[in-house]
Amino acid sequence: MKQTRSFVNGLVACAIALAMISTVAAETSGQGKEGRAKVVRMKGQARYTTGNNVWQPLKVGDVVKPGTVIQTSKGKGDFVDLALGDGNAPIASSASPSTTIVTPISYQPRTEQNFVRIWENSLLGVDKLTTLDTGADVVSDTQLDLKAGHIFGSVKKMSAASRYEVKIPNGVAGIRGTTYDITVDGVVKVSAGLVVIAYIGADGSPVTQDVRGGQQFDARTGQVTDLSPSELQSMMRTEGEAHAGRYTKYTTFTFDHTIYHVSPVHGHHHGKDPDNDGDNDHGHVGNDNNDD
Repeated sequence: MKQTRSFVNGLVACAIALAMISTVAAETSGQGKEGRAKVVRMKGQARYTTGNNVWQPLKVGDVVKPGTVIQTSKGKGDFVDLALGDGNAPIASSASPSTTIVTPISYQPRTEQNFVRIWENSLLGVDKLTTLDTGADVVSDTQLDLKAGHIFGSVKKMSAASRYEVKIPNGVAGIRGTTYDITVDGVVKVSAGLVVIAYIGADGSPVTQDVRGGQQFDARTGQVTDLSPSELQSMMRTEGEAHAGRYTKYTTFTFDHTIYHVSPVHGHHHGKDPDNDGDNDHGHVGNDNNDD
């Protein structure tokens, strides 16, 4: 059984390598720096293990290393958001170790960070997160293992030698500068960019399929279809939550609680008239064309 699985994995790896026309620069230039994934937002409960089958509760602010497996709760709409990078992604100042819900505005990712949302009732392994500065470019290697459920992700533009893969039980998806959604059954949705999925077909032979922006592919049927407007909107909405604050800074506003009164004679006045002389000593908003 192990030999069969290794053979299948080899075929899939070969297919995805050919489809992505990848280089071996990342492997020949060194091992690279090991990265981290940080929990920046979550809803519901989640837990994680580092491979010893001892589970611990996951919370906002936790930094997880490669080799960690994360499991989300079964509540509808529950999720865990991970920033993939060096583990320094900011979170809301109000977030505490016991926080289970953080609003989308709380996370302001840096442009070099990728994002993954682990949806409810899912199991995801973070297998590898490395970066290597070659001097000419930055080469990254990200490998995720979707064991159950489904995930949504947004991947920044990568160098030609970089690799970002999501493994599923029957194959692997190679992702290039893409917003994607993948289920453990091999249903791939892409709102922008390109995903190349390689898997073992019903006849036992390796199959490679390109899935481009606006398309959906189902490995169970082998069919490529267009995403519906509602599906595209849903993916764009999730991506918007993920990257809230990427391009803008949020400002704290002080609200003016003054009560404004409207006069048919003097226009829009605010405040009171302390000397009762008919004039608004605090000024007024609008034009006053009456000379009384």
